[in-house]
Amino acid sequence: MKTKATRSDTPSSDHDTMVVEMFREDPELAAEYLNGVLEDGDQKELMLAMRRIAEAFGGVPELAKRTNLHAKTLYRTLSPQGNPELKSLTALLKAMGMRIAVAPVKSPVKPARRRAVQKTA
Repeated sequence: MKTKATRSDTPSSDHDTMVVEMFREDPELAAEYLNGVLEDGDQKELMLAMRRIAEAFGGVPELAKRTNLHAKTLYRTLSPQGNPELKSLTALLKAMGMRIAVAPVKSPVKPARRRAVQKTA
């Protein structure tokens, strides 16, 4: 007889739970994770990262209270199709003890220019 796997029985769920616990215990790790995702520039990955971190910091209902945003708005914002406004994103990050920062892009090292060598006769 087969038993139906529940969400808590799946390896993915166990992994998600473990990740959320790690972020809850180490907010700096959560910030590093977010910075890495932002550096990659994939919006779907960013929304997944934000959902995981939101869960670590009390979940959407708790963050809605801290941000003065409606929970429904936050659920939409953090959905895979979410496209948060800067105001919502900064409020959410602030409620989690984080902020957006700007840093220069590290450009590749430019090759040195070669000098023209003059031939002497």
